[in-house]
Amino acid sequence: MKIELWSDFACPFCYIGKVRFDKALKNFPHKDEVEVVYKAYQLNPNAPKVMKTTPEKAFAKGHGITPEKAKEKFNMFKQTAASEGLKYDYDNIQMTNSFDAHRVAKWARKYDLEPELTNRFMKAYFEEGKNIADHDTLIELVKEFDLDQTEAKKVLKNNEYEDVVKNEISESRQVGVQGVPFFVLNRKYAVSGAQPQENFKQVLEKLYEEEHPLKKMDGLNSGDACTDESC
Repeated sequence: MKIELWSDFACPFCYIGKVRFDKALKNFPHKDEVEVVYKAYQLNPNAPKVMKTTPEKAFAKGHGITPEKAKEKFNMFKQTAASEGLKYDYDNIQMTNSFDAHRVAKWARKYDLEPELTNRFMKAYFEEGKNIADHDTLIELVKEFDLDQTEAKKVLKNNEYEDVVKNEISESRQVGVQGVPFFVLNRKYAVSGAQPQENFKQVLEKLYEEEHPLKKMDGLNSGDACTDESC
């Protein structure tokens, strides 16, 4: 079973949705048969590398709303995140560009660490007020996973994995992604948004049942049984 997940480190519901999905997957009896592939997406490709205003003004400008409405949104995000044990810090959040962080995540894929780095970047962005567009910050986060810092610096300096990120963003349009998080299941089904954990559980079960339909044993006659019309 293959699940492709399009998300952005700067998306509040992507972090929440990923936590819920991860919990459902952890409790899924056949989780070893599930391949999860992370795909890059950018909600705001024009976001700056350094935020030069307040979070509410930055958010308001990007969404065409007032700073007061932005604060209301922040409170809603924080309450939803808190239900999953996340502590969003909108007082210190740095609303900056996520493109370089996506490039680093694609580099970490070859070391099978993209899922872990995805969690770390989201936590850094939403809970720790870190600027994930800053290269020194990204290097420090990479260091936590014993990844080669020299190699990471080279990736950032030489714009490596730029094509990978752009191709995944382009691919999102082809599969109909209009918002994130967006889950594509076996290229057959799609699930949009930070669904409740129970919904993700049902999705996983349905996918598994389709790939493992029950078969009657050969060589046996039908035994006595009740049907809807009898017994």
